[in-house]
Amino acid sequence: MHQRILILDFGSQYTQLIARRIRELNVYCEIYPFNHYPSLDSSTKGVILSGSPFSVRDTNAPKPDLSEIKGRYPLLGVCYGAQLLSITNGGDVQPSKTREYGRATLKIVDKSCNLFSDISDTSQVWMSHGDTITAIPSNFRITASTDDVKVGAFEVSGETTFGIQFHPEVYHTSEGMGILKNFVVNICGCSQTWTPASFVEETVGQLKQQLGNDKVVLGLSGGVDSSVASLLLHKAIGKNLTCIFVDNGLLRKNEFSQVLDSYKTLGLNVIGVDASQQFYDDLKGVSEPELKRKSIGRNFIEVFDQEAHKIKDVKWLGQGTIYPDVIESVSVNGPSATIKSHHNVGGLPEKMKLKIVEPLRLLFKDEVRRVGKELGLPPNILNRHPFPGPGLGIRVLGEVNPEKVKLLQEADHIYIQGLREFGLYDKIWQAGTILLPVQSVGVMGDERTYEFVVALRAVTSTDGMTADWYPLPYDFLAKISNEIINKVKGINRVVYDISSKPPATIEWE
Repeated sequence: MHQRILILDFGSQYTQLIARRIRELNVYCEIYPFNHYPSLDSSTKGVILSGSPFSVRDTNAPKPDLSEIKGRYPLLGVCYGAQLLSITNGGDVQPSKTREYGRATLKIVDKSCNLFSDISDTSQVWMSHGDTITAIPSNFRITASTDDVKVGAFEVSGETTFGIQFHPEVYHTSEGMGILKNFVVNICGCSQTWTPASFVEETVGQLKQQLGNDKVVLGLSGGVDSSVASLLLHKAIGKNLTCIFVDNGLLRKNEFSQVLDSYKTLGLNVIGVDASQQFYDDLKGVSEPELKRKSIGRNFIEVFDQEAHKIKDVKWLGQGTIYPDVIESVSVNGPSATIKSHHNVGGLPEKMKLKIVEPLRLLFKDEVRRVGKELGLPPNILNRHPFPGPGLGIRVLGEVNPEKVKLLQEADHIYIQGLREFGLYDKIWQAGTILLPVQSVGVMGDERTYEFVVALRAVTSTDGMTADWYPLPYDFLAKISNEIINKVKGINRVVYDISSKPPATIEWE
C-alpha cells in the first residue's frame, strides 16, 4: 500500500483544495469525515485537520478523540483544526474582536520550527476565522504571529504536532506550498512518488487482479473522464472491454463521428449507436428542464442496456467516477440531497445487475487530465471542455426538436471554432451556446426577419462549483456574432451572458 496523508474534514469549503495541493507535490492523500475515518497503519505518514464553518466554542462543534493520532503521527491543524488542538489540550479560544478575514502578514518568531524551514521571515497569508486562540497549553509554543493574531502558528514540544491559524492551501498565501511541502515531505517523510506514470502502473496492476478474464462494458460520453477510464481498462484487459458510445442527437456538430474515429485510432473496442430518433420522440412536448433530463437519462439507460445485452457474459460496468463525486457522497453532513449521476449512467448498475469498476475514483479532474496525457489521449478529447450529460437538450431552452438542435449545432460550431482560432479555448473552463425560446425582429437586406436569439456563455472555474464569466474581447464577439447571424438562417440576434456562479448556474437549465 502506498504512503498517504489523511485529511480529516470538518466541513471546510477549502478541504478539497488542501488535498489538491498535496497531490501537486506528488504525495497521495485521502479525505475522510472527522467522525468516519479508517484505522491508521504504517501507510499513514501524517494527518491534517481541516478548517470548519463551526466555532470550536459551539456546543455541537465537532470534537473527535485524537488520542490515537496526536503524538503518534505528524499532525497539522489548519484554522479550526489549530483551535481544536488548543482548546482540547487546555488552551482557550475566544471570539475575535474583529473578524479576521483576508490577507495578513505572517512573521515567523521561532525559526527553529521545521514547518517554516526555508520560508521567508515575513510573508503574506490568508485568514478566514471568527475566533482567536487567546491562550495556549503549557507545552505549546508560538512559532508565528501577525499584527492582529498573536498565535498565528504553534508547535507542541516533544511532538511533531503543529497548528496554523491561516490557510496555506489558498492562492493568496504566497508561500503556502512551501509550508505544506515542509509538513508532508520533510516532517512526514513522504517520498513524492505519486505521479501519473505511477498511478497508471499501479491501477493497471490492480485492475488485472480485480477483473481477471471478466468482461467489462463502459458507456463513453466523449468527455475526458470516461475516455481515461476506458484507456486504463483497455490497458488492463484489452479486448474484454467493450465501450458503447450513444448518439442521442444532442451532441455538438459532427461530434459523434469525430470522437468515434478518435476512439478507434486508440485501439478501443467501441460500438457507436445512433439512437437520436428515440431521444427526439421521447422529448416531444417536454419543456420542463428536469423532465428533459429524466427523459434523456432514461433513454440512455434503455439504449445502453439493449446494446450491453448483445455482449455475452458481461460482469462489470465501468464508470468514470472521480474523487470529488466520492467525497460528495460521504461528506461531513452525509450524502448531499442530489448526487449527480455520472456520465448519464445513473440507475444502470441496479438495472443491469453488474458489479461496478471505477478506475478514476481516487483522482481529481486535473489529475485525470495528467493521467490521460500519460496514456496518449488525443488533445481534442483530453482538453475538451466539460459538456453536460443531457448535451444540447438543456441548451435548447424549452421543447427540443431536430430543427432547433440543428440551428444550435451550427451556431455553437462557429463559436467553438472561433475560440480555438483566437487562442481562447484553453483559457476557458467551459463554453457553449444557448438557443433561447424567444424570437426577435431583425432586418436583413430590405426584409424584416423574426428569428431566434442565441446566448453565448464562457466561464472560468477550477471545479465547476463556482465560476466567473470570461471577458471575451469585443473584436472576437463582434466577429462571432456577425458570422452566426450571416451563416445560420433562423438566428438574427446574439447576446453574451455575463453572469457568474453563484448566483447563476453555468448551464441555463
